[in-house]
Amino acid sequence: MTDQGPKTVIERIARTMSRYRVLAKSRLITRLTLGSNAADLDIGYLDLIESVGRCIRNGQEVTVGTVADLMRIDPSRASRAVAQLVDQGHFQRGVSQEDARRSVVLLTDKGKKILRDKVEIKLHLIAKITEDWPEEDVARFSELYSRFLDDFERVAADQLKERQDEASGG
Repeated sequence: MTDQGPKTVIERIARTMSRYRVLAKSRLITRLTLGSNAADLDIGYLDLIESVGRCIRNGQEVTVGTVADLMRIDPSRASRAVAQLVDQGHFQRGVSQEDARRSVVLLTDKGKKILRDKVEIKLHLIAKITEDWPEEDVARFSELYSRFLDDFERVAADQLKERQDEASGG
């Protein structure tokens, strides 16, 4: 891998992941977004708005069950979160185009605005961080970071499934 050896490089990645986790936990981008136009919005709900927006952009219908899966929370908690965001005017309920008996979650103009603001703040922050990087480094980082997260999600899901199978005796 490098002259530091594979174990040291892996340890460095692990330490960097821990540093990023602390930064992510501080929710800097979320706090910047909320401070600019949505001080009354619960900090955890901005992630929910962003996840719902991503699904809608990808052409996916979003139900309360989808919200529960996205946020890794139980359906009753997801239902309460959706209801609160409907009450605050960030979400509205609609009818599924696939099954008229099913209710879907949609973004309102207010929800779309806060989402645009968060994306703008995030893009500005990333551009500022990488402004002195060579263009090739930014492109390579983008490729490797995306690949790392794709593989992380896949491997973590596999590991969780294995543990669940072991716990259920399968």
